[in-house]
Amino acid sequence: MTEQHNNRLVKFRQDYQPPAFSISCVKLCFELEPNTTTVTSVMQMTRQHADVPLILDGQHLTLLSIALNGDPLLADAYQVDAHCLTVFSLPDQFELTIVTQLSPQSNTALEGLYLAGDTYCTQCEAEGFRRISYFLDRPDVLAEYYVTIIAPAQRYPFLLSNGNKLSEHVDSAGNRVVQWHDPFPKPSYLFALVAGDFAKLSDQYITQSGREVSLELFVEKGAANKGDFALQALKRAMNWDEQRFNLEYDLDVYMVVAVDFFNMGAMENKGLNVFNSKYVLADPSSATDRDYFNIESIIGHEYFHNWTGNRVTCRDWFQLSLKEGLTVFRDQEFSADMASATLCRIDAVKLIRTAQFAEDASPMSHPIRPEQVIEMNNFYTVTVYDKGAEVIRMLQTCLGKTDFARGLALYLQRHDGQAATCDDFLQAMQDVTGQNLTQFGLWYSQSGTPELTVSQHYDASSATLRLNLVQITPATADQSEKQPLLIPVKIELLFPNATVQQHLLLLTDAEQQFVFDNVTQQPVVVWLEHFSAPVKLINNVDDDSLLFIARHATDGVARWDAMQQFWSRKVAHCLSASQSDAVLPDAVLQLMRHWLTQPGDDLALTAELLTLPDFDTLAEQYQQIPVNQLIDILRQFKQQISVKLAQPLRQCYDVLPFQPYSYNQQASAVRRLRAVCLSYLVFSSVDATNVLTSQYQHADNMTDVIAVLTASQQLDSDIFQNLVNDFADRWQHDALVMDKCFALVASNPHPQVFAAIETMQQHPLFSWNNPNRVRALLSAFSQRNPAQFHRADGKGYQLLANSIIKLDAINAQVAARLVTPLLSWRRFEPKRQQLMRSALQQIAKIKGISNDVYEKVSRSLN
Repeated sequence: MTEQHNNRLVKFRQDYQPPAFSISCVKLCFELEPNTTTVTSVMQMTRQHADVPLILDGQHLTLLSIALNGDPLLADAYQVDAHCLTVFSLPDQFELTIVTQLSPQSNTALEGLYLAGDTYCTQCEAEGFRRISYFLDRPDVLAEYYVTIIAPAQRYPFLLSNGNKLSEHVDSAGNRVVQWHDPFPKPSYLFALVAGDFAKLSDQYITQSGREVSLELFVEKGAANKGDFALQALKRAMNWDEQRFNLEYDLDVYMVVAVDFFNMGAMENKGLNVFNSKYVLADPSSATDRDYFNIESIIGHEYFHNWTGNRVTCRDWFQLSLKEGLTVFRDQEFSADMASATLCRIDAVKLIRTAQFAEDASPMSHPIRPEQVIEMNNFYTVTVYDKGAEVIRMLQTCLGKTDFARGLALYLQRHDGQAATCDDFLQAMQDVTGQNLTQFGLWYSQSGTPELTVSQHYDASSATLRLNLVQITPATADQSEKQPLLIPVKIELLFPNATVQQHLLLLTDAEQQFVFDNVTQQPVVVWLEHFSAPVKLINNVDDDSLLFIARHATDGVARWDAMQQFWSRKVAHCLSASQSDAVLPDAVLQLMRHWLTQPGDDLALTAELLTLPDFDTLAEQYQQIPVNQLIDILRQFKQQISVKLAQPLRQCYDVLPFQPYSYNQQASAVRRLRAVCLSYLVFSSVDATNVLTSQYQHADNMTDVIAVLTASQQLDSDIFQNLVNDFADRWQHDALVMDKCFALVASNPHPQVFAAIETMQQHPLFSWNNPNRVRALLSAFSQRNPAQFHRADGKGYQLLANSIIKLDAINAQVAARLVTPLLSWRRFEPKRQQLMRSALQQIAKIKGISNDVYEKVSRSLN
């Protein structure tokens, strides 16, 4: 069924019906003009259901003509409204020709075909193609595409689309005419067109079967020297997919285009990936280690979509995690092999425990395969993507790497060229292994974060260890009844004699006991090793055991997690005891001293072990978030560590070498640990200003520069302002680096941040039409500056609300993503609740509010 929600159509997964018509082939011709681009579409169509009209999706289009089998249709043979074109009385097989006109220049939503500066670009996922031509704009309609692009030759030397190029010439009118053919049937959301003048980097890749693939990277002129890392990352991704999953690229050319105006990180359009330029361009002076890591990861992600998303796509958008959760898992595995597996896993766990757990606890809670939606763009969530990846990881844990790979191979073979479902994926895994995955399938349909309570009892007389596990998933906004899930719980038993045992427990009941015999010593139990399931762990282990795990566990993620648990306990204790001064025990200071003086081989892990949890991580533990107390306690902890460990912190900082920049695991780890030391030293060092200034002036790379600027934010002095002003002057003409500057300004935890944000909005490079600029300034403020965003007077909430109101008319997708920090208003104390609620009510009153923003705000307020 469908429902009307305040005149908004609610769509339900259970209402899926196969398309009434299919399209075997579509020929598109684009005559590009900024305000009057003409698109001619010729579709070969076949009726699938009798006695129904053809309803084609279309928005913001001017219909110029429509013809059936070459004959123009009379006015009474079709009907047009704001959302669709309906054609009546069609034969079983026919050719439909539709000519439309659109205005790329006025398309600030950046969906469909739009003009970014002088570059034409498309973004069609999820429902952008309907802004290009009237079409069956749904993922289960797959067609073969032929594309012709016509544009002035001098202004547009590159006219790109999916597949392989068939021909190119300049006609008598001075127009470049290029024809493309994609032989692999695809849904409209994978269509791509780019027209512009670029710098082009070329390379080639020889597949495992000996095929030569041309690799082409298109970037803005003058930035060619910043594209080589992305090109080499692509080759690494292609090789990795062959080695790990035996998957080979299938076209003659693979193209990547970097554009500055883009709603997403990147888009996997078949053979022509369109990337946000921040995930392509890098050199040491302008990009951080994190930028390099993200580029490699996202390059890999979009390439891996060639099979898990393109060759096999999703039947409907409710199945989005079928391609995104699976491909996020694949890019995580790739990144773990290219960089530090431990650090990659820690980063993934941080995201789940903050953004994803928060989403589970919010009015927008939903399973990784949602059941209903108003706006499809709102499916692009951390639950669908990142919890979806965790579910795939759990499946691999349960089945083993070999059987998981066999199941993936069967799934791709069985559904190649098809639009599949999450059930199809699980069925392939089940068919390969013979295991019943019915209970595991609940992870796809059940929302919320399971809570896992664990306890242990050791009986020395019988040499028996009993482990008791209890699972419960609290009710969520969308579901009240929950069932027990299949939860893979990895454990590690650490014995006093330094021996270690590792086990996998499969929890299937609400409560379950596991018994180990012949255990001659009482072990310390490491629970959820490597974060084997996305659950909240409730464990009464004492502090000494946590610190023992942090020092001795074999899994780096478990060691880091033990420290996170330790700090969370200390914070909770301070809150419950209403302590104004939080005193740290000597045991943890001694352990941190040990890591500083003997950091070991994995310096990046050492950096993580020395890092306190952030505000968002701690906030997730509380039904009502104690904003001021969390901020104060974290600052007290940091000040104590900086004072009591001042000498080893400075010694560690001094022995870490400043060497010419190289992006590799070891060098990145040195910079990471140095940044952590610096973040503490600013509190204790009498010459903190000199240390910061020296590193800032002598750094040969952006990573070390950002470390200085971030550390200096913590000081109650003018040093941050002086440094960031100099930084802005140095980089005032580089938009991507200025995004870093915008984010630094907006995350400054001091009250002057509001005036600084207002000033930055007047910067020549800031544009409300550019998602990168908006996110750099406003997302950084609302997500990385809890002290000022959650000001008791509500000034932070009002700033965000005003920005969302302004943005909704420009780019609804960006506006909807900005609103997320306000949605959990019920988790704050009454005064903040009222201020956040008022901000949401103000947004709800927007005249003509978009579906994107309306859905989130209305669900939060109801």
